[in-house]
Amino acid sequence: MYIYNVTINIEESVHEKWLDWMKTEHIPDMLKTGKFTKALMTRVMVKEEMGGITYSVQYTAPDRESLQNYFREHAQDLRSRGKAFEGKMVAFRTELEVITEQEIN
Repeated sequence: MYIYNVTINIEESVHEKWLDWMKTEHIPDMLKTGKFTKALMTRVMVKEEMGGITYSVQYTAPDRESLQNYFREHAQDLRSRGKAFEGKMVAFRTELEVITEQEIN
């Protein structure tokens, strides 16, 4: 299993509009690609020196091939849909391989 983690810092002036867009359009569109099984959006609780509000969105892919296919087939288009927030946000993307997952029984 792989996680595609996108950490985004968004300016407060467009925060509410961006958050609504993420929840109602962008994340559902990411899941509609069929490359991910779920998405988890979290707010980073550490205040950034640069200001803004920071979030982490983790998209779970069943295998590396699904993640690579997302990059080839969908990434450019989906990233371009956020043009309204260009210059108002900074995104940092990380690919993670899940080694083990444990739960309390």
